[in-house]
This record gives sequence, C-alpha cells and structure tokens, in this order.
Amino acid sequence: MTSQTLNTIPNPQQIRRAPKALLHDHLDGGLRPATIVELAAEAGYDALPETDAGRLESWFRESADSGSLERYLETFSHTVGVMQTREALTRVAAECAEDLAADGVVYAEIRFAPEQHLEKGLTLEEVVEAVNEGFREGEQRARAQGNRIRVGALLTAMRHAARALEIAELANRYRELGVVGFDIAGAEAGHPPTRHLDAFEYLKRENNHFTIHAGEAFGLPSIWQALQWCGADRLGHGVRIIDDIQEDSGGSVKLGRLASYVRDKRIPLELCPTSNLQTGAAPSYEEHPIGLLRRLHFRATVNTDNRLMSGTSMSKEFEHLVRTFHYTLDDMQWFTVNAMKSSFIPFDERLAMINEVIKPGYAELKSEWLFRD
Repeated sequence: MTSQTLNTIPNPQQIRRAPKALLHDHLDGGLRPATIVELAAEAGYDALPETDAGRLESWFRESADSGSLERYLETFSHTVGVMQTREALTRVAAECAEDLAADGVVYAEIRFAPEQHLEKGLTLEEVVEAVNEGFREGEQRARAQGNRIRVGALLTAMRHAARALEIAELANRYRELGVVGFDIAGAEAGHPPTRHLDAFEYLKRENNHFTIHAGEAFGLPSIWQALQWCGADRLGHGVRIIDDIQEDSGGSVKLGRLASYVRDKRIPLELCPTSNLQTGAAPSYEEHPIGLLRRLHFRATVNTDNRLMSGTSMSKEFEHLVRTFHYTLDDMQWFTVNAMKSSFIPFDERLAMINEVIKPGYAELKSEWLFRD
C-alpha cells in the first residue's frame, strides 16, 4: 500500500472527480429505474413488480440482496424485457455512457448479449448497431456536459446456449465499428467455457480479444479452463483465485501454481466487490480478496458489474475500498492504470489515455492539499 497521509486519502467528492476506467459492466444491469418504467409503458410490458421508479429501484436492490438466485435472475428478465427495440437499446446505451461519464469514468467497456434482444424481430446486427449508436450519442451528451468518456462494446455469448461462435464472428465483423472484444457469461457450474472452444479458437486465429466470466460462482477449475484451454485475455471476476493462495497467521503468503501463473503473466482480474458480496463470492468488504490481491500486486481492477442491481457506481466501489483498506489516490490510480493497461483498445491509445488523461487527473487531485487553508 502506498503513502496514507491525510493529503492523499480521497474524500467522496475527489473519488467522483478522479478519472476511472471500467472493464466489467453489463448494459442490462445498469438501466435507470425511470427509463425501465417508461420503456415498459411504451412497449406494453406489464410484468414489472413496481411502476413507481423509486419503489422499482428498491425492488431491484432488495431482490439482488435476497440470496435467492431465482429472484436475482428475475431482475434481468425485466431489464431485458424492455430492451427489445432499436429505440430502447439506443436510449439505454446513451444513458449508460452519460451516467458513467458523470461519475468520472473516462473509459468503459460495456458488455451485452445480442441474442437476448431478438424477441421483437431485431437481427443480431441491428442490436449491435443500435447499441453502438447509443454509445456514440451518450459520448456526445457527456461532452456537452463537460465530461469525457470513451465506450467500447463487448459482445457476450450465453454459456448455456449454443451461439458462441456466431457471436464471436459478429464481434469480429464489428471490431472496427465500436466492438472491442468478446465475452461469455451465465452460470458457471455445469457450463464450462470449454464447451465453446470453437469460438475461442476462431477469435485467436483472428487476433481478436476476449474475456471469460470465470472464478466467481465456481472456483479454480473454471479459471484454469478459461486460461489454459480457452486462452482468455482477462478473467471476468476471477475472485476465486484466492483459493490458490495461503496466508498464515503471521502474514506469510504462499501462492499455488495457478495463482503464480496468473500473477506472473499479469492476467487482469475484473473484480466487482459489491456484486461479489451479493453472490456470496466474498463475505464482506473487509474480507474481500481484493485487499490481498492488491498487496501481492496481481493485475487487479475495480468494476461495477450491475450498477442497478448492486445500487452502485465506480465512485461507490472506490468509496467502499477507501473506507475499508484506507486506500489513497495513489492506490486509486494504480487500479485505474491497471484497467487501462488491460483494455482491448490499441496500445498507443491505451498509453495516451494513461499519460494524457489518467495520470494528469490524479496529479491535479493530489496537488489540491497545497491550496487548502
């Protein structure tokens, strides 16, 4: 951990203003409650549990915290249920970019599963184009409000379905048109990533990027398969790598072979603290593996996963970590640079974001104490 002087431990306002990079956020997990209500009314979708935006927001959070997997999954049936037209997808994507930018996020990779938005006749291509249009619109709105953000799309295939290769090919076709990579998501147990080897082999032949949800609900075998069989560039969550790390009462740490490999190879971990608490991957912020992984210099990043269901934002995630681990602006910058280094945009663009946006932003925040009374 870096210096912990009062001058560098950020307050909530500084955390919000700090430039942040986000790698793991689901489009269908971050809608504005009021937007859900309005889109449902427009589409004639009558299955919402609440039609008041405030009560609906509470329902989403309570359902995600209930400990019931069925109730948690139900939350996504409602958000996906109102995201079935081009106009709805464009609106949701634009608001996503706008909301993230207002929270200080300067770079984001937002994932969505095109196959889940076909109920009203859209094609896979139309879904991707609608979402990309929304991201560009949201970037423009953010600029008009004095905020800057760049958003890339990750196309997700559902691991329990059989369309991974089709979605991988779709991601490759749109890689110069706003799509930066590929992902698979869904229940890990019983649905190993090795079922989709044809998709991963295709992406590797095409020199394309992909991340795999692994090491969240399932343990080390899921991480091992994602890396050694599938060749993932990043691990979606990856929090269960802690199962291959032993720490004794004296603070001495021993890494197993898989954990050593992940650290040595600088494989990025898309950690989502609040979401991990909801799914039981960690019992509390204090006991979340991110503390030890940070101390051991794994390529750890901080992410939101599902902002609506978790009632969170990037600023709130960092507020929890600052309060729990006494992280400083230097620590925040470390996590942010990790994320930017691990993004799927070209190297020179990553470097420019780090050197021209992220580091200057933190330098300005760290210098403010010089001008306080």
